[in-house]
Amino acid sequence: MFFKEKTGRYYIFTIIFAFLVGALFLLNLSLGSVPVPLKEVYRVVLHQPVDNTTFQAVIWKIRLPRSLATLFGGAALATGGLLLQIFFRNPIVGPYVLGISSGATLLVALVMLTSLSVGLTLHPFALSMAAFLGALLVMILVLAVANRVRNVVTLLVVGLMMGYLCSAVSSILIALAEKEKVHGFVLWTLGSFSGFTWDELVVLMGLSGPLLLCSLLLCKPLNAFLLGEDYARSMGVNIRCFRVAIVMLASALAGLVTAFAGPVAFIGLAVPHMARLSLGTSDNRALLPATILLGATVASLCDLVARMALSPVELPISAITSFFGAPIVIGLLLKRRTAL
Repeated sequence: MFFKEKTGRYYIFTIIFAFLVGALFLLNLSLGSVPVPLKEVYRVVLHQPVDNTTFQAVIWKIRLPRSLATLFGGAALATGGLLLQIFFRNPIVGPYVLGISSGATLLVALVMLTSLSVGLTLHPFALSMAAFLGALLVMILVLAVANRVRNVVTLLVVGLMMGYLCSAVSSILIALAEKEKVHGFVLWTLGSFSGFTWDELVVLMGLSGPLLLCSLLLCKPLNAFLLGEDYARSMGVNIRCFRVAIVMLASALAGLVTAFAGPVAFIGLAVPHMARLSLGTSDNRALLPATILLGATVASLCDLVARMALSPVELPISAITSFFGAPIVIGLLLKRRTAL
């Protein structure tokens, strides 16, 4: 647990990664196909006069919404992953393990392929609404199962099966569609924080902020749950309500990010491990805030690499997160460390 002697490590971790988040945020505003000097970035953000109006347009209309979305999206995915790893007592569980991503993908496939087939123009929020609805439907099914079974392994298997079922239907839709009509759908499945508008950002921040706050309020029940359901029950935790709350929070966080950015891999799986190993504790009073901060840092860094590695070509962010995340998870498995 979080012993007093590790308090110093926690404060050092917080200071370092808070600085990294700020530095990466500024770099994401500065670097790109149109480089913007940091001095001009400060002027634009602080609403001071700038000589080049192009800089102002690039930052306010493109980079600032994207950078903020990346921070909140990374924090949400990392938190969802940590909650489910605690809930299932499984260190290789991620926020998409309950089929949330597959449900979102299925509804997006239906909307995109159907609308493209009949030549309809999509509403700006059509894909986001479809993805969130798909994630929500799967979440409702998972919650229904969670209310009926006590075995978390059974719930995990049901979630995986739902994911496979949704993926199967999506594959059938892709196979039946014309190749040129699948192109946009495939790009969406790669995951990206590009193209974020201020309206989308307001929705993402307005929903993910309260969800992250609710997660932080569960620190003490989560700590009790780590010591077993019987102990948690003796501490006054309503296990049934707690299970529903965890599944709902994790699913909502994952579904929200997927709705706007598509499936983004490995952040929810790898970041909780990175935070846990960095702090040397499983006490959620320290681990949850650290995971939120580290999730924002990793997402921001990976988005920057995705944009700049082969500029002007932009790589899928999931490719970058997987490239860095996979070795971390493999190393953890080989070391056979008990994460929870």
